[in-house]
Amino acid sequence: MLLQILTIARNTFVESIRQPILFVLVVVCGVLQLLNTWSVGFAMGYTESGEVSGDNKLLLDVGLATVLVCGVLLAAFIATAVISREIENKTVLTVVSKPIARPAVVVGKYVGVAGAIVLAVVPMLLFLLMGIRHGVMSTAGDDLDQPVIAFTALAVFTALGVAVWCNYFYGWYFTQTFIVILAPAMVVAYFLVLLINKKWEVQDLHTDFKPQITFACTALVMALLVLSAVATAVSTRLGQVMTIVVCAGVFLFGLLSNYFIGRHVFDNEPIGIISNVTPDDPTEPGWNRPGDGYSINLKTPPSELLRAGDSFFYSTNPNGFPMLTQSWPPFKGDPSQGPDLLGAPHPALVIVSADGTSMRVRKAGQDPLRYERPPEVGDYAFIRPTRTNAAALVLWGVVPNMQYFWLLDAVSQNQKIPPEHMLKLAGYTLAQIAAFLSLGVVLFQQRDVG
Repeated sequence: MLLQILTIARNTFVESIRQPILFVLVVVCGVLQLLNTWSVGFAMGYTESGEVSGDNKLLLDVGLATVLVCGVLLAAFIATAVISREIENKTVLTVVSKPIARPAVVVGKYVGVAGAIVLAVVPMLLFLLMGIRHGVMSTAGDDLDQPVIAFTALAVFTALGVAVWCNYFYGWYFTQTFIVILAPAMVVAYFLVLLINKKWEVQDLHTDFKPQITFACTALVMALLVLSAVATAVSTRLGQVMTIVVCAGVFLFGLLSNYFIGRHVFDNEPIGIISNVTPDDPTEPGWNRPGDGYSINLKTPPSELLRAGDSFFYSTNPNGFPMLTQSWPPFKGDPSQGPDLLGAPHPALVIVSADGTSMRVRKAGQDPLRYERPPEVGDYAFIRPTRTNAAALVLWGVVPNMQYFWLLDAVSQNQKIPPEHMLKLAGYTLAQIAAFLSLGVVLFQQRDVG
């Protein structure tokens, strides 16, 4: 079956990169990235530190959105027709009539389309990275980044020249040759741009390399691969037009799933945000010993009336997930009395006293308390554990959450994207792809293709 999948994937890949829409969208994306450097100068200031600042933040925002729109259109026009068109033309009957399993057809088609989309999106993203290196043209007096212009033009015109030559003399497909040449040519051009600064001087590669922006670009590619899997699965039952409609719906709903579904998954309301934390024993902070305590201040008066004996929880998120402490039943007794507090049957964090925005919290019980870390400034404070809506959680997990793949806000706000997050995102991407391809196999298994 592996050989069958690879054969189908190869044929699908070649067929996909021959589509004229591929050439059109790549060229349009490149032209738009060029225009972005001229049209996003709004004098937003250059005081922030990070990989992008001032007007370049807007350049990254508009540029990444341009790649996303072009990539979604690319997936819509290529992936949606990968099976539906062959079913309409009866060409798929030739394949399934042979000893080829239908799952191999679905998987092979997806692998071929995914390869074509990645090959087309790579130069799109490199156009964006070239624009980030060049920077925004805020005034007519700004200097041009000559290495960026020279190496980008050399890569594009080399691909065009080779494609025209091979099409005229050897009859090769123009779009296929152009894309196959452009992708590696742009990689080489970007490498040379990293190696040479604006004054044509050799520099270290990491000087202008933007790892956080690269992570954001990688996440965008993952999003397009998920949408391609959705299109492949839906095209096993619907025509191209309806497949595009469904994919557009999945994409839009995925962008809004946090609002429509996500906010109903975890039920909790914070009483406030911690503004100051002082442990009773600064030499041994934490909740490791019975009676350990903290003096905690909130930025604003608590949203609920606090009473002695209320439980205390804290989390980094306003919805209370993940909670940084274990859950426990409500405390019973007088927290001001040592025997009641220390003799509690289960470990807990209890509010001993509260006055306005200030409170005293102590550990109850003798058993160890499970917690990730002590409370910190900026954490959200709660007086009850977070409840989870199982039905909403399942639906939230099934729908592809496009917000997970949009890491632009983290880059713009100078929030570091850890490699661990990218690994988790890759796992989420593989899970979504596997789920939709499995759905496609199920839908295609009993499809009449005769």
